[in-house]
Order: sequence, then C-alpha cells, then structure tokens
Amino acid sequence: MPENYDLPTNYRPLLSTREVETAIKDIKDFFERNLAAALGLQRVTAPLFVRSGTGLNDDLNGVEQPVRFFVKNDGNAPVEIVQSLAKWKRLALKRYGYQVGEGIYTDMNAIRPDETLDATHSIYVDQWDWEKIITPEERNRETLEAVVRAIYDVICRTEFHVASQYSCIRPILPEKITFLTSEELYRRWPDVPPRERENRACAEYRAIFVMGIGAALPDGQPHDGRAPDYDDWTTPRPDGGVGLNGDILLWNPVLNRAFEISSMGIRVDPETLVRQLKIRGLEHRLEYPFHRMLVAGELPQSIGGGIGQSRLCMFFLRTAHVGEVSVGIWPEAMQEACAKANIPLL
Repeated sequence: MPENYDLPTNYRPLLSTREVETAIKDIKDFFERNLAAALGLQRVTAPLFVRSGTGLNDDLNGVEQPVRFFVKNDGNAPVEIVQSLAKWKRLALKRYGYQVGEGIYTDMNAIRPDETLDATHSIYVDQWDWEKIITPEERNRETLEAVVRAIYDVICRTEFHVASQYSCIRPILPEKITFLTSEELYRRWPDVPPRERENRACAEYRAIFVMGIGAALPDGQPHDGRAPDYDDWTTPRPDGGVGLNGDILLWNPVLNRAFEISSMGIRVDPETLVRQLKIRGLEHRLEYPFHRMLVAGELPQSIGGGIGQSRLCMFFLRTAHVGEVSVGIWPEAMQEACAKANIPLL
C-alpha cells in the first residue's frame, strides 16, 4: 500500500453508511446555523467558477492549476472552477454593501485537480468560506484569537450535539483551544518537519491554532505555503513573530495525528499585499482587477477563512477516510487498500 494513503489499521466504522448520510446533513445544518450566529454572518450564493485573468481565483500555494474551460456563448471567454473563494468574498462584501462588523459565508464547492490524494485530501473540496469586515485598528492578534475562539466554541458545541445523537460517539475536545506560533513550534522542535511539529503539539494540547504561516522561519523555509494575496503572513506581532493568519488543528484519534479543520486569517491591506507579492516575485498580479482595487483602498479590511465540511464530518463521526463522508474519485489501488482496511467509500 502506498505510504501516502495514510490509512489506519484495525479500523471499524462506528456508523452504517445510511447513518453517516443522515449524520452529515445534521452536522452541516447544526454547524452552519451556529457559525452564522457566532460570527454575525449572512449566507450568500457562491460561484462555482470565475473569469480567468481577474485575480479572483485562489492560487493556493501558487503552483496548483485550476480546471479551465471556455464559454461558447461569451466569445469563448476562459473561466476557471474555483479552488476556494478567499478573494471573491472580499469583493462581495464591497459589492453587496456590508459594513464593519458584518460578514458573509458561502457553501462552497471547489475542484483542486493537483491535490495529492490520501485519507484526508480529495480533488473535490467542500467548505464554509466566510469573510467579515473589520476596522484597520482591528488588524491584530487579539482580533484573530477572538474569532478563533468563537469558531472553536461552535466546533465543541457541534461535537456535543453529535454525541447526543449517537451513543457510540463521545466528546473528546478540550474546553479551550491553545494558541501557538509557527516560530514557537520551530524553536521547540527545529529538527523535524513542520507536519511533525504539528503532530507533537496537537498530541499534547489536543486542539491548537498555529499562528503565522507563510513567512520564512530561521531555517529559511515557511511552516507551510500560503498565497501572497489574501492572508497576512508578514505583519510583525508584539510577540516577535510575524503573520496574522493560521490553522485550526485538532487531534484525530482515528488517524492518530494532527488534523487541519480550518485555514484562516486577517487579510492583507494594500501595503502588505505589495510586500508579499514582492517576496514571492509575483508583482505582475498587481495588474489584475482585484489587486488594483485592493491597492487603491477600494476593498474593506477583513478577516476570513475556510472551514472544511467533510473534514468536520470526518472528525465528528470518527471516520478514517474523507471518502466515507464525501463522494470522490480515487485511484484503483486506493480503493483496494480501503476495502482491505474495512473503509467503506461512498
């Protein structure tokens, strides 16, 4: 079995496939409703595709290629299926007339054809993409931590809700999430890769937020890749580190490792955008319509992120593979490995 399939041994599903399907709907409804209330968000309709060349699509780490096609009745205009809505949401906040303290969320479906397939990654991505307007003065660590705590509270409430529906599932999350910086993780475990640092920290604290992801650490490498034109990963913090973004990670008892639930952060302002594009050698993006608007100060300051729907369902239902809660395309070898491991793919 290929190593990157990352499948557990001695696995037994807690619920039948029909029970899983019922639970998925319940989890999504409960979490979505409570997230909107906690952050003051309104649901808006999400695009499945955006026009090429506008700068709106998420470039992820800058190397992943989106699915492109051409619209026959629009002069064969090229469009791209979204990889996430990180930048589209900020434009929507302006277009729809939202004010400071207000925000939106979308039920996003995306395709990432370059994704490496394993137990937690599919080319199909479903997540709640959310974005909220803040003031320039709120672009700080305190704001970021307050929003992370609000999201984590909803995660905990959802876990208790799921446990109330299924006696075989017990709550395991700690009452509070622990905030750590990528610099702290590096200082503590400098001789292991970032993923192993996350595993060790998450095994200790069970629920963590790793802050400051994208800028180079002392070894010259970032904790993880981040696009330069939405999350702010270079603004200095009072603690001596940089970056106002990060990931929510939970300890997954089935996979026995850290499990990313959300990537989020305070978004770039004009100065930060130019600085980060220069670091990555991508100044040409300043010619895109979205980036021109941002540099001109025409877009609101905001905080936002994505929360994985199937990832949450995996965690709450204690499944071993994302294919148990989401229909995807899997290599034949993976299908065979899952069958041998007693993992029922949808």
